[in-house]
Amino acid sequence: MRPDILFSIFAPVTGLPGVGPKIGKLIEKLAGPGIVDLLWHLPSGLIDRRYAPKVMDATEGAIATLTVTVDKHSPSARRGLPYRIRCRDETGFLTLVFFNGREEYLRKQLPEGEVRVVSGRLERYRDEFQVTHPDHIGTVAEIEAIKTVEPVYPMTAGLTPKPLNRAIRAAVGMAPALPEWNDGPWMAQKKWTGWHTALQTAHTPQSETDLLPDAPARERLAYDELLANQLALLIVRGRQRKRTGRSVTGDGGLRRRLEENLPFKLTGSQQMALAEISADMKSNTRMLRLLQGDVGSGKTIVALMSMLAAVEHGAQAALMAPTEILARQHFATIEPLAEAIGVSVVLITGRDKGKKREALVDRLITGETAIAIGTHALFQDDVQFKDLAFVVVDEQHRFGVHQRLALAEKGAAADILVMTATPIPRTLMMTAYGDLETSRLTDKPAGRKPIETRVLPLSRLEDVVDRLRGAIPAGARIYWVCPLVDDSEVVDLAAATERHAALAQRFGDRVGLVHGRLKAAEKDAVMTKFAAGDLDILVATTVIEVGVDVREATVMVIEQAERFGLAQLHQLRGRVGRGEAKSSCLLLYGEPLTATARARLKVMRDTDDGFVIAEEDLRLRGAGEVLGTRQSGLPQFRIADLAAHAELIAVARDDARVILERDPELTSERGKALKTLLYLFERDAVVKTALSG
Repeated sequence: MRPDILFSIFAPVTGLPGVGPKIGKLIEKLAGPGIVDLLWHLPSGLIDRRYAPKVMDATEGAIATLTVTVDKHSPSARRGLPYRIRCRDETGFLTLVFFNGREEYLRKQLPEGEVRVVSGRLERYRDEFQVTHPDHIGTVAEIEAIKTVEPVYPMTAGLTPKPLNRAIRAAVGMAPALPEWNDGPWMAQKKWTGWHTALQTAHTPQSETDLLPDAPARERLAYDELLANQLALLIVRGRQRKRTGRSVTGDGGLRRRLEENLPFKLTGSQQMALAEISADMKSNTRMLRLLQGDVGSGKTIVALMSMLAAVEHGAQAALMAPTEILARQHFATIEPLAEAIGVSVVLITGRDKGKKREALVDRLITGETAIAIGTHALFQDDVQFKDLAFVVVDEQHRFGVHQRLALAEKGAAADILVMTATPIPRTLMMTAYGDLETSRLTDKPAGRKPIETRVLPLSRLEDVVDRLRGAIPAGARIYWVCPLVDDSEVVDLAAATERHAALAQRFGDRVGLVHGRLKAAEKDAVMTKFAAGDLDILVATTVIEVGVDVREATVMVIEQAERFGLAQLHQLRGRVGRGEAKSSCLLLYGEPLTATARARLKVMRDTDDGFVIAEEDLRLRGAGEVLGTRQSGLPQFRIADLAAHAELIAVARDDARVILERDPELTSERGKALKTLLYLFERDAVVKTALSG
């Protein structure tokens, strides 16, 4: 159960004063549905109202708090004209301007002859100062309450600052004092205050430096979030380790025969990864390992070799891919290699129905088929195995943790290898995949030629099309990727359809089109034509990003490349340069370029190392964008910034490890405080399932 002390802040935001259903909906869209969500919605700026000059000494354009006597009201003579109120102090005059001002209300707020304090931005009009719609109006007794530094929060359409600020102030006021979960000496070294004080300080910045990620209050809150994340990951991992595995040891016969049949030698890092996987499979604990390898680094062969170890042991293996295109491609690569050494492989996708599907599944149940490859159709209830010992999940971030475990549950203590071609920055690895051991493939396969990358403005589009006209007769096959217009598939599709029509005018029916709205069978048909050479140009939205392998493709054109993230650009570039011919990638950008976009394109031109690119991507875009976090099952961080707080992640990881070694069930005083922390950052699923308390 969630601790009683947290109940008040886990109530809906509509429980706050002044937050009705309408404002509640807007706040929920902006920050989240609970009062606790407002605690993590930190200011992004501030307004300093402490500047309180005399009228004549004031600076134009500044926000100032002025004490003035109200002279005269001049209501608007006609609709559309402003209502003006003339005020003065001993040095000069100030006009307050209101559009659509209600006279009764304004006379009550600013009675003629009375002294009032007004705060707002100063403008010059006909040599005199004026303030349009002052932010604050009060009496002299209220001056200290007005002369403050106000936090400015990120907003959403339809919501105004006043109700949001009021709601956040109320939420922070409701935050309870919580027992300290951090180590005393570590807090002293960092000069951090307690959680409650840090929260209040973060919401009342006094200067621009208080808004920086390394400001002590923000850093403390970020560390709390990272510590909750690391603790949760290590608890899950510990639980995974406790579950008995099985020792899978093959005699190496099938693997030796496969290696003899390969037209290339395994790279050093492939051999290293295989040794790590083999050691995991032999141990009595369940394997959970991530295999990271850049596009074309040879992950599929490592996966096949590992699956063969299970087959040698007399068991079965399965490989699950996120899309049908990718599943079919793995099948096309693996099946001939496996058949050559006498191992049967079957492909199961959502398209297989009725008798055909039954026959495929029967061969798995009897054990006649050793290896199954497929989409998420593999973990549907009717698919059963005789003895599943090894599971490979490709493009891990496209699947939730539950899906990857659902497939593993089909076997008795099956080992799991997850693969990704998206190089993941070290800090993201620690926060997102902390429950996995990792192997990296860092070598490029032998004979892989570098891809020439050029960056051109969109104004050179015609030159690019002319260049293609010359390249096609020489055998070039071209991908043309259309921009991410916005989050709307419909708008993206319109852009791709338009480009396809324009290119078809030039190149006729040798131009194909694929996009996310096509049915799987239609998509496959176009891809097959492109792979077979019946199409010269394939216009696509980003559906071709993952795992499409056409060795003859030598040119990649990416339109409006500045709209893509680095990891995505790198993935797309990796679709070419897979065969013998020289390949090139043309990045077409729209002008003007932002500094970030320029930096991104420069990185693409300067390096093809996926791991370098991943680190740069994190630095330039932040973790929320890398890997498209929102869809990927990666943890959502509200305060921690993975680029700015990289060092804190490592400390949190070590801290969590030591805590759990000393107090695995979190029963000590600090342990109980840490349980509260897990609930505070909504990692309670972990507390419920993995801790006995």
